[in-house]
Parts: sequence; structure tokens; C-alpha cells
Amino acid sequence: MFPEIDTPAVLVDLDIAEANIDRFQAHCDAKGLHLRPHIKTHKLPQLAHRQIEAGAIGITCQKISEAEAMISQGGIEDLLLTYNIVGKAKLARLRALAERVRLSVVCDNSQVAQGLSEAFQDASGPLDVLVECDTGAGRCGVLSPKAAADLADVVSDLPGLRFAGLMTYPPVGHEAEVQDWLANATALIEARGLSVGVVSNGGTPGMWQAQTVPATTEYRSGTYVYNDRSLQARGICGFADCALTVLVTVVSVPAANRAIIDAGSKVLTSDLLGLEGFGHVLGRSDISVAALSEEHGTLTAQTIGLQVGDRLRIVPNHACVVTNMLDQVELVRGTTALGPVPVLARGQVW
Repeated sequence: MFPEIDTPAVLVDLDIAEANIDRFQAHCDAKGLHLRPHIKTHKLPQLAHRQIEAGAIGITCQKISEAEAMISQGGIEDLLLTYNIVGKAKLARLRALAERVRLSVVCDNSQVAQGLSEAFQDASGPLDVLVECDTGAGRCGVLSPKAAADLADVVSDLPGLRFAGLMTYPPVGHEAEVQDWLANATALIEARGLSVGVVSNGGTPGMWQAQTVPATTEYRSGTYVYNDRSLQARGICGFADCALTVLVTVVSVPAANRAIIDAGSKVLTSDLLGLEGFGHVLGRSDISVAALSEEHGTLTAQTIGLQVGDRLRIVPNHACVVTNMLDQVELVRGTTALGPVPVLARGQVW
């Protein structure tokens, strides 16, 4: 199993990733939705370009440094940054970023809006700002449609800014409530004479229900490009749709029911996401990835049936964090190894 690749290694099967990209792009096209994929899952310009070639209108990034890395090779022209930007140093970098791509950002409070205004008040054109809305997920975002309308007014009145619409990361399975929230906010904002040009919604767990929130104009999905065990457990995909796997080697078989692999929390990560165990061993559903230390993984089964030197592929619980653990991933197509590529936006968290 890929003897030319040393372990532990993160494999990305391009055949599967490209099929995932095309499948969800076709869904969005059929439902009349713009797709703006979140690249925090793969952090690879190569895959971002492939998503845009398939029909995506642009990309979503979470941090400025991530965005800087993603546009460093050119070809990406439209970018949404879905994080409150605070501090003069970051705002200066944001201004420089806006000179290279068509940029839009979010805010959920007047202090962030004021900082954006101070950074862009003498820019050649206004910065597009979406008001982030907490529609039930309990993360960032204003807490009510009225608060969204109030902040839209603030943004609209500040020099250097243009109110461009609404953005939310929705709670999974609450599409009707999200629709009511966004529709009410849109009505309140439009009653004040402002236009809600974009309503940006998104999250891979709810992507096949994206069209059931008709207020949405664009959808942001990230993990769909790779998929992972958490999505398989939700019924969003099958293991055959998981493009990212971790290739490991058995380094010890100390008992008939236990083996040790050369990947621990520094590769597979400690994310459980409500699951038991730290991944799924392809071809051995009887094996549990039962425990991790930093450099070791413990596999258990009634009869482990493994020998030192055996190689296994593991679908991790959460692909997005695994991406950020290693400097490179190994690209493959089926059983053919294509070689390593650097994870260009790895570690770009500021």
C-alpha cells in the first residue's frame, strides 16, 4: 500500500475530491445557489482553483494569513473573510489584501465596523461588509433580526464601507428557523431603505438542505471536498466518498487484541465530535482506534490480526484539523501515487 510513501502520511485522493466538488456544485447549480467553498478544509490553492473551475463564485477564508497564502499563486479573484477583524496590524493587512482581490468581510458589532471604516475610509472603493447573524448556532453573530438591521444601518453610515448583506453559520437541522430569522432580518433592513444583496449561509452537515432556506443566495461548504467520519456518521456521505485518509504503519502488536500505529494525536488529532474512537480503519470495521498519545495510536479488536509492518488507511473523525497538522499531503489517484504537495495555508491562523 503505497510503499514509496513514508508514514504517517495524509493522503488525498484527487479522483474522490474532484467527484465531491462536482457533485455539490451540480446540486447548487440545480437549486440556483452560488457556491463559495470554505478552503479551511484543504488549504491548497490547487483545490481552490479546481472548485472555481467547477463553478464556484469565489472562496471563503477564516483568517487573513490563510487568505494571503491562498491568493499567493494567483487565479483567485473573489474572497469572503468570515471572521471579525480586530487590531491595526490586521486591518493594515486586510487593506493590502483588498487591493489584490475582490474582498468582502463580516462584522457582528459596531466596534469591528468602526475599525474597518478607519482602515478603508480613504480607499479607492468601499469595502463590502456582511452582518454576521447568530441564527441558533451560538457562535459569533448578532442575536436578533432587529440587531442585524441596526448594525446594517451603522455599517451603511460609516465612511469606506458598503453594507452588502447577511452571513450566518446555521445550526444543523433547523432550516425553517434559519429561514424565518434571515427573512425577518431582510425585511427589516429593506424597510430602512437598504439593499440585502447577499445572504451567505453554509456548513457541510446541512449542505444537501441548502435550498430549503430560500433566503440564501450563496452557500459556504468546506468539508465536502474531503468528507470524514463525522459526516459519514451523519449520513452525509459514505466512506467511499472520503478523499482524505491517514496512511499508518503498525509498529507493535503487544497483545492479541491490540496493536500500535505510528500516528497519534499530532496526526489524527483528538477531535471526537461525539463519536467513539479517533477514526475508521478502512477494510477493518471491527477495529477501534481506541486511544491516542502524541505519537502512538492504539488499535483494539477482539482479534487484532495485524503484524508489525502492516499498513492501514484511517478516515479521521474531522478532516479539517488533520489538514493543518502536517506540512504536506500526498496526492494520489486510486492506487497511483502522484507525489507530495505543501499545504500552503497550514498554520495560517492570524
